Amino acid sequence: MDIFSKIAAGEIPSYKCAENDEFYAFLDINPLVKGHTLVIPRREVDYIFDMEDDEIARFQQFAKKVAVAVKAACPCVKVAEVVLGLEVPHAHIHLIPMQSEADVDFRKEKLKLTEEEFKAIADKIYSEFKK
Repeated sequence: MDIFSKIAAGEIPSYKCAENDEFYAFLDINPLVKGHTLVIPRREVDYIFDMEDDEIARFQQFAKKVAVAVKAACPCVKVAEVVLGLEVPHAHIHLIPMQSEADVDFRKEKLKLTEEEFKAIADKIYSEFKK
């Protein structure tokens, strides 16, 4: 079981933002900006384009609903959707609230947030998601 599967299963703590039977969303612990969220399938699949067409469609629909919640919880111009990452062999989407394209520069220094800040952001996103 990879680290993202363990997070979705609750074996590793996370700041949950949204979930259903197939997908799980949680705050990135090394965020580019406040509200930077990861969306994953619960099923272990390494590469997003290895997903079946109907599954990837549901994944995008779930990510869209999470993005709407992120935008409501973390006011921004848009929420960027980025698919990248080789560190974890598990398909995932980054949802990043942005005021400008500079907010989506993965080379910049990551934010250092307190546990209380992470929890407050995740709770706000989760509350918006459930509306």
